[in-house]
Amino acid sequence: MPVLIILAVVIITLPVYLVFPGHAKKKKKDVFYGKNIAHRGLYEKDQSIPENSVHAFRRAVERGYGIELDVQLSKDGHVVVFHDDDLKRACGRECRVDSLDLTMLQSLKLFGSDEKIPLFTDVLSAVDGAVPMVVELKTSKRKKELCEKTLKILLQYKGDYCIESFDPFIVSWFRFHASDIMRGQLTQSPKDFKGAAPAPAAFILGNVLFNFLARPHFIAHRIGKKSPLVKLCEALGAMKFAWTAHDKSAEPDFDAVIFEHCLPDITYKK
Repeated sequence: MPVLIILAVVIITLPVYLVFPGHAKKKKKDVFYGKNIAHRGLYEKDQSIPENSVHAFRRAVERGYGIELDVQLSKDGHVVVFHDDDLKRACGRECRVDSLDLTMLQSLKLFGSDEKIPLFTDVLSAVDGAVPMVVELKTSKRKKELCEKTLKILLQYKGDYCIESFDPFIVSWFRFHASDIMRGQLTQSPKDFKGAAPAPAAFILGNVLFNFLARPHFIAHRIGKKSPLVKLCEALGAMKFAWTAHDKSAEPDFDAVIFEHCLPDITYKK
């Protein structure tokens, strides 16, 4: 009988231990609570104002929206703002971002516009603390270098920000090296990874089973079905961020909403 009791306790408590979130201070959560955040800046659907461009970020700032952006490394170790792993969609080049040095990257144009791939520091100078930022760190073999360099830049910045990543090891790096920075785990339903991760990894990521390492303060979940373990994590206190909204319908169910291709209210609840 004692063995059965112990087994029952383990079965009940193990999921809680695995998905339990961290808890940020109210002051840090309030920066993002009830806010609409412009996905990759306030860019145009036809890319006439390109995503992740200085123009798009300035446009979001002018309207008062928080901004979400993506950072990764150039070949020569500069932190640049760009979403995709490769340059095909945005710049028409058949190569990875991290295969080119900064000079070459900045010679390219975003979606045929006059905008170039910006340095992270260029974006921070343009935002200048005016609105809160959600900084997504893209995963790669050089994730530790990206974490270190992004943190160094952020520590010199005076505005409000948080970090997030699909990679729980990046989120956990910030837990152990910059625990006062609010951190979030990006995720989605396992089926929505659609080959971006092997089935076992998609199951783990879609159920936030690496929270025991990262202890994220918020879960940034793709709008749609959530697993019971994600819901458990939220019930245990994780903030709820949504991505990517195209109207106001997600607002009642989330604490913050990352949006694109619409103009919602800056703040939707207090």
